[in-house]
Amino acid sequence: MDWKQEKIVTFRTALIDWYEKNKRVLPWRENTEPYRIWVSEIMLQQTKVDTVMPYFERFMTWFPTMQDFAEAPEERILKAWEGLGYYSRVRNLQAAMKTVVEEMDGVVPDNLTDILELKGVGPYTAGAVLSIAYERPEPAVDGNVMRVISRVLEIDDDIMKQKTRKKFETALYELIDPEKPGEFNQGLMEIGALVCTPKKPMCLVCPLQEFCEAHKAGEEELYPVKIKKTKVKKMYLSSAIVQTGADQFIIEQRPDTGLLANLWQFPTVEQSDNQEALKLAFLQKYGMELQIKPEPITHVKHIFSHLVWEVDVFAAQAITTQPVDLKLKTVTKEEMGHLAFPVPYQKMWQAFQKGEIQ
Repeated sequence: MDWKQEKIVTFRTALIDWYEKNKRVLPWRENTEPYRIWVSEIMLQQTKVDTVMPYFERFMTWFPTMQDFAEAPEERILKAWEGLGYYSRVRNLQAAMKTVVEEMDGVVPDNLTDILELKGVGPYTAGAVLSIAYERPEPAVDGNVMRVISRVLEIDDDIMKQKTRKKFETALYELIDPEKPGEFNQGLMEIGALVCTPKKPMCLVCPLQEFCEAHKAGEEELYPVKIKKTKVKKMYLSSAIVQTGADQFIIEQRPDTGLLANLWQFPTVEQSDNQEALKLAFLQKYGMELQIKPEPITHVKHIFSHLVWEVDVFAAQAITTQPVDLKLKTVTKEEMGHLAFPVPYQKMWQAFQKGEIQ
């Protein structure tokens, strides 16, 4: 980057002045306590701000201090996270906070070396916490920031490559305001969210317009450059909401590791061509002989990052059950409300309940 110092200072001033006048009122901006900033940044990964806000407020009600969260049972933290997805985030967050509580006297590290040692903390989270909570001049490079800076500086490297992120970090170490790094980083994030959007950026109201090389060339929408070559796998499944009584349902806990680890679900098998094959599949996997209603009560499609589930959902009654070596549990509706279910299974349950009411 070949900007003179005077231009860098003008850029910082334009960005921070805009941010201080236009920033959204968000619950994690009420103060700069490291615990709150850390939780919010983990929640905001892969998730929209509007979605996160009620989760964040509930989370702070349930776990007002880092120690409360560090000591909470996993079932409780998964329930608090239910619906946000990417559940490894909250597991890693708790593991890291246990380390801080037990080994660091409850004080979140205020330097890059130590905070990066914590589980689940990468360069972005570290930069966000250090700059916002401790006013350390560390960049926080997320998707919004890369979009803004790629346009301003016309960086045409593929943002999916790790070496490109390093290029952004190098540029931002030059640009970041050493006096107000938290406001600087949040300003870039805010402009990316509200003004410098992926499509049809609002360049006419952007405070960085005079600095933006892509805007001068009329090529804003060509940036950032993103070359994605991910193959998406599809899985076709059948789930059964199995009743053993008027208010008794059989559910299953997923394995300790892997996708949606330790969350609860309804018994699920691969899709079958006919009802008899479907009954046999449930019998072989779960040891349950089921009476399955012929028509699905709903179909659920759920998209993960590299995987798509297509699930037919059936209502069923258990005729006989034989114990099998699976994490099965019989629960009431009330008990189910205290357990964490992934989003696709929440949708199944909602569809089942609507059918009951009709």
